[in-house]
Amino acid sequence: GPHTPPRRPTALSDHSPTLCCLSSDPFGRKVALNTPLRRSWIQQRQAQGVYPNLCRELEMNEPADFRNFARMFPAQFQMLEELVRPIIQRKNTNYRDSISGGERLMVTLRFLATGESFQSLSYQFRMGVSTIRQFVPETCQAIYQVLKDKYVKCPDTALEWQQVATGFLSQWNFPNCIGALDGKHINIRPPPGSGSTFYNYKHHFSIVLMAMVDSYYRFLYVDVGCQGRVSDGGVFAGCTLADALENRTTNIPDPAPLPGSDQLSPYCIVADEAFPLKEYLMKPYPHRGLPPAQRVFNYRLSRARRVVENAFGILASRFRVLQTTINIQDTAKVENIVLACCALHNFLRTESCEVYMADMVDREGPDDAILAGRWREDPALQQASLPRATNATTRAKLTRDNLCQYFMSDCGAVPFQWGKD
Repeated sequence: GPHTPPRRPTALSDHSPTLCCLSSDPFGRKVALNTPLRRSWIQQRQAQGVYPNLCRELEMNEPADFRNFARMFPAQFQMLEELVRPIIQRKNTNYRDSISGGERLMVTLRFLATGESFQSLSYQFRMGVSTIRQFVPETCQAIYQVLKDKYVKCPDTALEWQQVATGFLSQWNFPNCIGALDGKHINIRPPPGSGSTFYNYKHHFSIVLMAMVDSYYRFLYVDVGCQGRVSDGGVFAGCTLADALENRTTNIPDPAPLPGSDQLSPYCIVADEAFPLKEYLMKPYPHRGLPPAQRVFNYRLSRARRVVENAFGILASRFRVLQTTINIQDTAKVENIVLACCALHNFLRTESCEVYMADMVDREGPDDAILAGRWREDPALQQASLPRATNATTRAKLTRDNLCQYFMSDCGAVPFQWGKD
């Protein structure tokens, strides 16, 4: 028959729909596969993806379900989208339109809300895994950038600190208190070559979120990124807040009289046993054979300190990525994720307080018994006991003893403190 010349290889610019790549069959032999240049199901994003279809439907007809999906109501989503769009929006190219800022934000919020894998989100939103892996940390960084100045602002004047102290006095009957401090471990995949640097006492690899909270469960100060092997007290010692408190550069007011008394007492932060005792940092008496006065002090301090424990519980309950092992080995990107969650917590705590906080926090019943908040029902949020710190200065011990005596006096006692341990 007539001679048939060999076919000319088709270049990619000739509208070829496939690329030739190698894979292995069940017997270990290399075989050629025809892989689409761009998967057809990804090309159907606008027609069948979650964002232009389900999210729009929920926004128009079911705002409560939209909130459950994105952790915020449509109006709050639109507000946040307007803030972050100038940072995260990319330009269209001659080859394809870019992913919109709203869609990037929605994928990121869904990741924070559920902790789902990037592969799972890829199928839901009809995007490439590598695309999502790239823009989620970038969007988290943008969220924190646009929210931090208004919603995550540490007091920097004496008046602002006094306003925080007023909240602790009225809400939790603890005078001259300017914050509740604690640390939370965020489980991560350890970076290559890090060894046991991030291995913590709970037998996980983690970084530490150190946070100070006001009486209304809002984060005043956050520091994230310290290796998990470091104790809470050690993390605090290395953060900027401790340095500012130690060097008295925070504009905290001078010691003030305790209510109903002429006894001066310094403004302080309340914390648990893991932290060192300082004049500006109050912790409980050791729990061994305590006399009644010291048991009362521990109860009063625990009552004020519980707000930070609740804040962490709400944070992890609303943004369940913090309950998972975040599958990103770049710790800087994990830090952006955690900071975005803290900023969103304060944003939603401010913009939709009643809905965001509903039944989540601990409450006090008619007999002053503690009614556990809904976040405590999640077994993943049960806290392990913390290692205890030692050493305390004489002046710090004296400050604690003075507060202890004040809580036993007529002007400092509250009716429900008796019989509490």
